[in-house]
Amino acid sequence: MSESVKKVVLVTGSATGIGRECAVRFAKQGFDVVVNYSRSEAEARETLKLVEVAGARGLLIQCDVGDDAAVRGMFQTIDAKFARLDVLVNNAATTWFIDHKKLDELTEEKWDRILQVNLKGPFFCIRAAVPLLRKAGGGAVVSISSVAGLSGEGSSIAYAASKGALNTMTKSLARSLGPDIRVNAVCPGPVDTRWLRAVMDEEELARRTASYPLQRPAYPDDIADAVLYLATATTLTTGQCLVVDGGRTM
Repeated sequence: MSESVKKVVLVTGSATGIGRECAVRFAKQGFDVVVNYSRSEAEARETLKLVEVAGARGLLIQCDVGDDAAVRGMFQTIDAKFARLDVLVNNAATTWFIDHKKLDELTEEKWDRILQVNLKGPFFCIRAAVPLLRKAGGGAVVSISSVAGLSGEGSSIAYAASKGALNTMTKSLARSLGPDIRVNAVCPGPVDTRWLRAVMDEEELARRTASYPLQRPAYPDDIADAVLYLATATTLTTGQCLVVDGGRTM
């Protein structure tokens, strides 16, 4: 793919885990990559180096996706650098690990932060991305949701609610932005990342996934497979929430 026609992807929250894997995979597919982070600058710079090693031009942008003004500024920077955007991957998210029975521990402050990042953040990014996606002739949005948004389980009630709302918003935006922009989501089950390992060791993760038909958790590359498919390998898929959970919710 020549420099003049190289496509561009923005992966939010791409300092580590799923976001990093997606950023590198898009770079290997010939995309230039915008690496976004909120707080993990050192890790984000490592991701930037990885996408550059893969042959991509990279752009590093610090931005809290829950801040609408900051999001608009991020897309202005992307426009100034690349003058196009072809794929948006909404990966940035947050949570607190709170037992669902401990209602008083889920404070209003925690509710607000989870919804700000996990639900309003993707909306802010999609809204700001639309002009650039259309400028490039159309494009794709893929949001990283969760099976928590289907089952009501997950790290906290607020997290599950935010992902359920993200799934619904995916369908709403697929209707409103078609036919030139496709909007889909990926719903992983447990993913073996630093985020999950903060509360669960390898033995516990293996125990929890042993009853799944495929008997293992997802890894970041499993989720990147689904993201790449929805972003680049299909042209007639929109409004879908693709479950990647080893058969857990079957």
